[in-house]
Amino acid sequence: MYGRGDPWGGPLEINPADSATDDDRSHDQFDKAASRFSSKSLNETQQSWLLGPGEQKKKRYVDLGCVIVSRKIFIWTVGSILAAAFVVGIIMVIVKNVPHRHKPLPPPDNYTIALHKALMFFHAQKSGKLPRHNNVSWRGNSCLNDGKSDKSGAVLKDLVGGYYDAGDAIKFHFPKAFAMTMLSWSVIEYSAKYEAAGELNHVKEIIKWGTDYFLKTFNSTADSISQLVAQVGKGDTSGGPGDPNDHTCWMRPEDIDYERPVTICSGCSDLAAEMAAALASASIVFKDNKVYSKKLVHGAETLWKFSRDHRGSYSSGNADAATFYNSSMYWDEFVWGGAWMYYATGNQSYLYLASHPTLAKHAGAFWGGPDYGVLSWDNKLTGGQVLLTRLRLFLSPGYPYENILKTFHNQTSIIMCSYLPYFTSFNRTRGGLIQLNHGRPQPLQYVVNAAFLATLYSDYLDAADTPGWYCGPNFYSTDINYILGKNPRRMSYVVGYGNHYPKHVHHRGASIPKNKIKYNCKGGYKWRDSKKPNPNTIIGAMVAGPDKHDGFHDVRTNYNFTEPTIAGNAGLVAALVALSGDRTTKIDKNTIFSAVPPMFPTPPPPPAPWKP
Repeated sequence: MYGRGDPWGGPLEINPADSATDDDRSHDQFDKAASRFSSKSLNETQQSWLLGPGEQKKKRYVDLGCVIVSRKIFIWTVGSILAAAFVVGIIMVIVKNVPHRHKPLPPPDNYTIALHKALMFFHAQKSGKLPRHNNVSWRGNSCLNDGKSDKSGAVLKDLVGGYYDAGDAIKFHFPKAFAMTMLSWSVIEYSAKYEAAGELNHVKEIIKWGTDYFLKTFNSTADSISQLVAQVGKGDTSGGPGDPNDHTCWMRPEDIDYERPVTICSGCSDLAAEMAAALASASIVFKDNKVYSKKLVHGAETLWKFSRDHRGSYSSGNADAATFYNSSMYWDEFVWGGAWMYYATGNQSYLYLASHPTLAKHAGAFWGGPDYGVLSWDNKLTGGQVLLTRLRLFLSPGYPYENILKTFHNQTSIIMCSYLPYFTSFNRTRGGLIQLNHGRPQPLQYVVNAAFLATLYSDYLDAADTPGWYCGPNFYSTDINYILGKNPRRMSYVVGYGNHYPKHVHHRGASIPKNKIKYNCKGGYKWRDSKKPNPNTIIGAMVAGPDKHDGFHDVRTNYNFTEPTIAGNAGLVAALVALSGDRTTKIDKNTIFSAVPPMFPTPPPPPAPWKP
């Protein structure tokens, strides 16, 4: 009998004659197959037939709590992480220790460079005992007896400190207060830009030097006062050479030996309201110094009460004030000062007054005039309108303020556009300088204030994402570029900026050398009348500026061209910081509202669910 072929390669044949048992035959076949197995390799299919599936090794797992993973995968993962961390650490150590060149920071823009210099001017104007870090080598302690020998009857005998107004040594408090308010406003809005320029602490120190002095000019610890110091020094030259004072004499402030009278006022609403604005705005700048900020607020409240209770103009009956810094009215100071008092205290009585239509009417908000829209040490209305427009843009207080704030908003938009060349509100020189003072001398102080307001208002609209009178992207920087040298004379009107700037600045301290020689009242005339450049460079001083024909005479004796003032430089600083740096850096929307409570009361909680 024959079966089918042997799958191992041989025949399977059963021999009936074989006497062996079936069991013996099966063992014999198995041995033959085993021997063939050892001599011939098997393919995979044959192995599977013979051996079947092999026994698998048991896997181990790691329980991580939220998931169970293979122990092998876990070890590989942890090892990879540790190895990567080690490699990163090695790279960091190498990068840190191997010398390499840093990529230089981009150079500062022209406005930032000019800002550094413009702030230095205030150090040249400091009166009293100077700090060690004043950084003006030709200045020293001066007028350390201010107030002590006064015969005016003023009860305040320590009036040392503060700033001299211009090229003389008089301390006019009206324009000085405006200067401090402008500096504080610029810090409140653009603190990030000051910080980026490395000037934030510097400008705050400049402001504090001014506000510390103002607190000496009245009884700042009292709740009410009856008098206020308006001025230290004298500029009236009608007494002739026999009456030595700050205008008849040409002396370094350090050498002054003549008597410096103190002028007080008992009815000076304009001055008191402006000084209140200065202290109130500074209290926001120094809000992190709670003790000092509170002191400033209290002083501002005292001055404000005095301004409202004792009506009158500070320049009435004051010959110097009427001649050099005459005040046209005090209603605009009530709008301006009231807005600052509201921001500093959050007391809505100040807002109610500052935004009252009758007060706005008295301040000239509705009748215009040749100087409408021109911010200056005398006219604060435009500044007040911008401040209150800010309130509407960001807080929208609603009734009962909405109507007047909307009016201020519209007027502000029109004023900003009136600064443009294709509007006819103001003439321009052939070189492009706007004539905000209608061709009168000393134009630059008005130009820088307008540049600051226009830039600030543009930033307000951007920050509030509010459509408005948008008159173009570059309307605010043109006149500043003129001041910095882009003019027909190619002259920078900021001393020390650029290569071509005034060398004969009308300034006593800058024009007389510091050579250990004391020049008396008339002894300094030779330096006043000298044709040589000033021996001391008064860095950062913005001079009065050109005439209406772009003409400029670099002559020391002509103050209408070459005299700087702290009010003018404060506006310059404000405009420069607003334009400086990255234009994508926005204003600080919230700091000015630090003391302002929510405009609307917190809504009551919802009623409990109704139950049947």
